[in-house]
Amino acid sequence: MTETYTDSRISIQVSLSGYSFKVYQDGTGRSSGWLGADRIFTTPEFQRRYDRVDISLLTPKCTLVPVHFFDPLTARQALSEVVALRDTDAVDYVEVPSRGAMLVFSNSMDETLSRAISQTVYTTSGHPARVLPELYYILEELGNCPEYNKILCSYMDGWLHMAIAQGGSLRLANVFQAADFTTAEYFIFLALKKLQLNPEISTVCFRTPLAQEQEMSLYRYFKAVEVL
Repeated sequence: MTETYTDSRISIQVSLSGYSFKVYQDGTGRSSGWLGADRIFTTPEFQRRYDRVDISLLTPKCTLVPVHFFDPLTARQALSEVVALRDTDAVDYVEVPSRGAMLVFSNSMDETLSRAISQTVYTTSGHPARVLPELYYILEELGNCPEYNKILCSYMDGWLHMAIAQGGSLRLANVFQAADFTTAEYFIFLALKKLQLNPEISTVCFRTPLAQEQEMSLYRYFKAVEVL
């Protein structure tokens, strides 16, 4: 029998190389770290039901469009103007109410892990969760960053997903191709320089797990590093 967790949430991040998850219950949270795809059917946390299930795919195929400029009929065209789409790539969109925008995206990444997880981990009502881009959750959680200058990133499999806000004003939301973490740091510093933000007085936050050497590298430049 599937166990049900009340007053609980699980947040799952999926990429080509595997997945990680965070379980929140009774005001506390714990993280799994990055795991290989072969473990999804033996992960005990995936055999339970939660009040809320969030599943994010770290897809680089996404773009943010202001609501008043958005037209569902031209969603594919809008996305194709900023990323390379194949004819077979399915295009979808989701509203980001906190930013007054629609996020247009494609989950077509030649991976099946996110779909397998969405059909394994259910809510207490018995419904599967929709798989949304990592950038969606970054935008939704940007307000959880502790300071006025809010910097929230995810990095895995050669892609840096990043959003920056000052107070309630979104200044940047983008995905950068970065072959290694040093390159990802370069894009972070480039964005901060363009926005005239000083990393030495800023906290950088990540949604994806950070290896110890990655965290220590960031501490060389930032006032603080947090994993949300």
